[in-house]
Amino acid sequence: MKTLILYSSYDGQTQKIAQFLAEKLGAQVRSINDNVTDLAEFDRIIIGASIRYGHFNKLLYKFIEKNTALLNHKQTAFFGVNLTARKADKNTPETNVYVRKFLQRIAWKPTCAAVFAGALLYPRYGWFDRMMIRFIMKITGGETDTSKEIEYTDWQKVAVFAEQIKQLN
Repeated sequence: MKTLILYSSYDGQTQKIAQFLAEKLGAQVRSINDNVTDLAEFDRIIIGASIRYGHFNKLLYKFIEKNTALLNHKQTAFFGVNLTARKADKNTPETNVYVRKFLQRIAWKPTCAAVFAGALLYPRYGWFDRMMIRFIMKITGGETDTSKEIEYTDWQKVAVFAEQIKQLN
């Protein structure tokens, strides 16, 4: 089954997850920023996107709006990546406010969906992002040491999602 994984990533963690899934599924990986015009060639399409300051990339919405009809006639999956998902009560499509609202807002109805915790990469952020993300982490009970990089992604959960996608018919 010919599979395409598209991703939208701010700091690279969503891309890393997309590449991990591609290895498990034998899929091609492309950025949502690429001019992807050959969607009809694929049997299965997976889209992954990360949150920054409470929002998905606007290009993600434009891409989905443009391709909703095609996406709704294929086997599809969506995964959201955000730091909120580091908390056990916010790591499913039903309990993660960002993914839940996203899926309610769009006309595309993915066959399956998942949410994964991202990574906190303080040293790689510019000054403004480092301070803003530190402030958000402080009010949400997260790590505030700006010298740290922490990967919250549960790779076993990502592997289970890959198996779930393999079972799609």
